[in-house]
Amino acid sequence: MNGSLLVLLSLIVTLLSGCTMAPKYSRPEAPVPAAWPSGPAYEDSQAVPGAPEASAVRWRDFFSDERLHKIIETALHNNLNLRLAALNVEMARAIYGIRRVELLPTLDGSASYVKSRVPADLSGKDHAVTADAYDVNLGIAAWEIDFFGRLRSLKDKALEEYLATEQARRSVQISLISDIARIYLLLGADRERLDLARSTVETQQTVYELVRRRHEVGLAPELDVRQAQTRVEAARVDEARYTRLVAEGENALNLLAGTPVASELLPADLSSIGSNLEISPGLSSEVLLRRPDILQAESMLKAANANIGAARAAFFPRISLTAAFGTASGELAGLFKAGSSAWTFAPQIVMPIFDARTWWALKATKVDREIAVTEYQKTIQTAFREVADALALFGTVDEQLTAQQSLVDASAATYRLSNARYMKGIDNFLGVLDSQRSLYEAQQALIGTRLVRLTNQVRLYAVLGGGSD
Repeated sequence: MNGSLLVLLSLIVTLLSGCTMAPKYSRPEAPVPAAWPSGPAYEDSQAVPGAPEASAVRWRDFFSDERLHKIIETALHNNLNLRLAALNVEMARAIYGIRRVELLPTLDGSASYVKSRVPADLSGKDHAVTADAYDVNLGIAAWEIDFFGRLRSLKDKALEEYLATEQARRSVQISLISDIARIYLLLGADRERLDLARSTVETQQTVYELVRRRHEVGLAPELDVRQAQTRVEAARVDEARYTRLVAEGENALNLLAGTPVASELLPADLSSIGSNLEISPGLSSEVLLRRPDILQAESMLKAANANIGAARAAFFPRISLTAAFGTASGELAGLFKAGSSAWTFAPQIVMPIFDARTWWALKATKVDREIAVTEYQKTIQTAFREVADALALFGTVDEQLTAQQSLVDASAATYRLSNARYMKGIDNFLGVLDSQRSLYEAQQALIGTRLVRLTNQVRLYAVLGGGSD
């Protein structure tokens, strides 16, 4: 038995120092430029001196609005999509645990009792024989010795799949946080637009009453009355539309948060929402390699690479070991007496001779790796496009906002002058309607431009890999 123990120990040492037949992994080249795009649209989007990179900024530090903090924290506890992602991580971790312990022998304990009767004509005696047998054993059953790294490759594959699910969970969290912030901002903008529509309804109703009275005394034609009425009804249409959009925004926030959001946490308008932390895109597109979705794609590529090792090992012998040590006796009282020890040692080797499936399996794993490479490179290209678009908007939106504000100021002055000229009888009412319509559209567009600026900050933060902690 001592010799068997030595053999077993030597096999364990061999296992622990075993190799894998998986190809050596090397990260594919990123199919995107090393630097961010340049040109007129990007002049104001260059790296901000002293500003941190997005991946190094926690979401609690990026968003300054405390009400938004509370909504995000609620969602992180209650959102079902995030919960599913976390459960997928736990499942992958358990599968990896199974693959990892397959490298170790399974130790079982057993005890049995057998009573048998042999007829007289078979017993070799002139009478039937009844026999009792007791045994207690501790043994290893069919433990595969991983000489060629099949189990190690499967273990590495499971590990990378587990890491991929963890990165998928981070991606879901980033998406959740950015969606909440985007809807929160959109809700503030819709509430501001609703206030503007209501104010316009009141203003146009006042104008309508004034024109109607002028018509009654013969100072204005009926056409002016009807034109004034059209502006009242148009504003009422917008009031109803933004009332609906506000309700839909609240419903969307409730869904993402996983519970109804308290009314005091909802923004009154865009101006009441705190500003976000300034971040830097960095000087190189290499920062994309830290994005969770790209790390997820790379882990899946590593898993496919490890799977090739398992497919290659299928061409080589499988060596397994069954061994047991215990005690046996014909009497229960004699189980642990001297001389009752018993043991078995049964190594087995299975040599594959011909199985065409193994060749196709190896080919399938190689194709699977090429698919994973393509998915990885495609993910990088998509990420680069997302960041480039966000940087282009970041570099131009301030100029657009300034121009839009000037348009609102000019439209307001035009409306005041047109209204004054109409009241003095110099111009007809059509000029007043045109100037009022232009002012209202410019004011709504200004709210939209401010919304675009704020949501793009959130988008840039997310596409650069921020918001996972």
